[in-house]
Amino acid sequence: MNYKVHRIDVKSDNMQIYLEQFLNTLKGEIIAIIPNVKPTFQLMGATAKVDFLLVVEKKR
Repeated sequence: MNYKVHRIDVKSDNMQIYLEQFLNTLKGEIIAIIPNVKPTFQLMGATAKVDFLLVVEKKR
């Protein structure tokens, strides 16, 4: 079995649309979607932000 890991840079405002478009272009089976969550500190306190997504695809 061959696997390929794709990195998708996203922002919170376009994440759903961009991920949907990307997933529809894949030929293989999607195994996992892993978000990279980065803690950030703002005036209102600590929060988290998704920088990019890793999509694991099982190639046919």
